[in-house]
Amino acid sequence: MTITTALPDARGRFGTYGGRYVPEVLIPALEELSDAWSRLREDPGFRSELSELSRDFVGRPTPLTRAGRLSAELGYTIWLKREDLAHTGAHKINNALGQALLAKRLGKERIIAETGAGMHGVATATACALLGLPCVVYMGEEDTRRQAPNVSRMKLLGAEVVPVTAGSKTLKEAVNEALRDWAASVRTTHYIIGSVVGPHPFPVLVRDLQRVIGDEARPPFLEANDGAEPDVVAACVGGGSNAIGMFTAFVGAPGVRLVGVEAGGRGTGLGEHCASLTQGEPGILHGALSYLLQDDDGQVADTHSISAGLDYPGVGPEHAYLRDAGLAEYVSASDDDALAGFQALSQTEGIIPALEPAHVIGWLLRKPLPEGSSVLVCLSGRGDKDLDTVRASLGIA
Repeated sequence: MTITTALPDARGRFGTYGGRYVPEVLIPALEELSDAWSRLREDPGFRSELSELSRDFVGRPTPLTRAGRLSAELGYTIWLKREDLAHTGAHKINNALGQALLAKRLGKERIIAETGAGMHGVATATACALLGLPCVVYMGEEDTRRQAPNVSRMKLLGAEVVPVTAGSKTLKEAVNEALRDWAASVRTTHYIIGSVVGPHPFPVLVRDLQRVIGDEARPPFLEANDGAEPDVVAACVGGGSNAIGMFTAFVGAPGVRLVGVEAGGRGTGLGEHCASLTQGEPGILHGALSYLLQDDDGQVADTHSISAGLDYPGVGPEHAYLRDAGLAEYVSASDDDALAGFQALSQTEGIIPALEPAHVIGWLLRKPLPEGSSVLVCLSGRGDKDLDTVRASLGIA
């Protein structure tokens, strides 16, 4: 498993974005975490343990699949990086397992996490069960309803699931509650943040643990395409961990377009979508400076997406940097696009995707690229968690 050595600056800044905007009580824990990761990320014993578990427990490397029938329909050559085939059904296990191992090295006695779609919660509960750590997962009450199968999975794995009833009862509020818990229990507890968000060092820590996606995908793609790079590398973006995990191996590669697909929801009005990079402004949320959705008074806006995992008003600071630097571009796909993508991949390839990466397929169905383009898509998770939502939306009995 490759772990990057390229970091943001010493203050945890990606250009002007990132940093630490947290209560003073959390600074020692963040410093401890930053120092530990700087040491362990290149430690042979840690890397060996993580690599072995990634292979024997997670099932890495995950395969690269050519989507032949969908490619023929769209006039592209589409390849899927199959994170849906990793243990627990999504890319989230890469980060959760690495952070849980790190927490054990730090002597932490308890793990907390937040979750939206539930996959990070399931991954964290899984890692904690494997390593014998107690686990508490905060989840918005609305998300516990629309992702009920994952709530059951977390509980079966031994985790305590705490529904959050404040605000919009979704991911933003779950992060708020997890941060409050961490501030009150920081000496004995490690908070496994699920995406490339939050105060430094979390954005770089999660990136380093997720970049295995792109590092694995690039060599077989080059081999299958006579050494040619993909024209487009695409991934869905909420907080942005699967996208950073895929993009990092290709940033700056000549001729490669990096495209992040945000949740366009059900409209362009504030509160109708989660398109923070395409419709937001810089601001501070959950300990870092990045793009976020806010009203005229600077208050964080409510959001909407059919996919719980993208239902978040901000984005990781590295994505903000990539956007401003012109190293990646960001578009949006609506709820209807996601439903169309969900059905298209299911019916042409026999692969039922999560609603999150279904946004990427839905965007491709609009044929936004030149004919003949080669496209590498991060299929970040499987769709069994979303079947009730899809059935209700499509009126399927």
